[in-house]
Amino acid sequence: MEELAFTAVDELTRLLRTRRISSRELVEMFLDRIARLNPGLNAYLTVAEEEARRAADSADAEAGRTDALPPLSGVPVAVKDLEFTKGLRSTGGSLAYQGFIPREDSVVVERLRRAGAIVLGKTNTPEFGSYGQTWSRLSDDCRTPWDTSRTSGGSSGGSAAAVAAGLAPVATGTDGAGSIRAPAAFCGVYGIKPSFGRIPMHGGFLGLPLHTCPGPLTRSVRDAAVMLSVLCGHDPRDPNSTRETPPDFVGGIEVSIQDFRIAWSPDLGFAHVDPDVRSLTESAARTFEGLGCRVEAESPPVDIDLFEVADPVRNADKYATWGHLLKDRPDDLTPYVRSVLERGGRVTGEEYSNSLRELERLNARMTDFFERYDLLATPTTPVPAYPVRQPPRTIDGFEVQHYASTTLLTILWNLTGQPAASLPCGFTAKGLPVGLQLIGRYGDDLGVLRASRAFEKARPWPAGMTVLPNPSATS
Repeated sequence: MEELAFTAVDELTRLLRTRRISSRELVEMFLDRIARLNPGLNAYLTVAEEEARRAADSADAEAGRTDALPPLSGVPVAVKDLEFTKGLRSTGGSLAYQGFIPREDSVVVERLRRAGAIVLGKTNTPEFGSYGQTWSRLSDDCRTPWDTSRTSGGSSGGSAAAVAAGLAPVATGTDGAGSIRAPAAFCGVYGIKPSFGRIPMHGGFLGLPLHTCPGPLTRSVRDAAVMLSVLCGHDPRDPNSTRETPPDFVGGIEVSIQDFRIAWSPDLGFAHVDPDVRSLTESAARTFEGLGCRVEAESPPVDIDLFEVADPVRNADKYATWGHLLKDRPDDLTPYVRSVLERGGRVTGEEYSNSLRELERLNARMTDFFERYDLLATPTTPVPAYPVRQPPRTIDGFEVQHYASTTLLTILWNLTGQPAASLPCGFTAKGLPVGLQLIGRYGDDLGVLRASRAFEKARPWPAGMTVLPNPSATS
């Protein structure tokens, strides 16, 4: 059974439907791996052992009664602990909510359960998803399976590590500045942030309503397409939820990308990037030339400090959601959340309004840029995974801020709402995975998936890991 830890979802579904394996057997295998490997990774905050077993038994019973099964019937999944799960502890990575049991599922979990998926547990996240590394007062650092002395990134670090280590076939994440893509790059898996509003948000610890998107972390592009086909579609509980009927993600990923126009930018014109990362991602971007695409070196016009411009909106929105904790539970907060909330509480109406207007101008410039290109390719992160709580102070000889090592190349696409994915594209000399980021026009999630699938076929990435490496071998 161990080999099934790295088996694609459609193959697991086939095995389940032909009764070659049972959902209960599959769940037990993953629970055993979690028990053995999670202590070294901290990928899960809560493991739903009994709930998963009961759900698996129900799925097996249903499979014995009918062939008309939902698409993910009996398939285990991991859920980031920013999503509410009815009857199952949901903490948001916060000590203030360490015992919280929701009375409802989030939209994402509701749709997964409706599709027949079985929740294995809740994956690790920094407090309220507000940091680029996954640790909190509730949990120790989550680590990349490729070198457990190093961070898995954040804020979907638990989900990325779980998928990479075979502790779940697929997992959910949320992305407000790169929180799906950066962990995907650090852990060597595929992660996609869909267009804003493509997956509705309701029911969870989500404090960035204008910039956050849920999305999947998987080991293959097809698995991501399967997850999107389940999760996408309008929900009236989310006023930002798009009403457009989602495309056929699964059926559309094999369509040719010949003649795509792709811009390649190693740094978006302003970031400092590790030379190994730059070299690996440029080689990966040039792969598209062999697939019939036109690849040109060009950066989009970004002439502002993205964080300086966006922070008034982002910090104020977080304060509106969790600012009460500064008074009610101040001692439970991590230093990074306390700092964000204190800054958010000082934002004026003028600052908030000016920030929104500047972001609208930024959006217009990106729309103009993508009239000339189908996709933009960049490194996902400026550096590979670094030692836990030790972000590099310099990159390529230049002094940088802490966020420059994780979200500097990803946050722009949260501000514009465009779809963006991180693809595994190689390894550094120390054996650390590197991610290539692909960004598409707003609404063209399928174009990003198609290009990702073409790249995956041209340069297949490892299907998974069977043994966690010794940290001393690569640190």
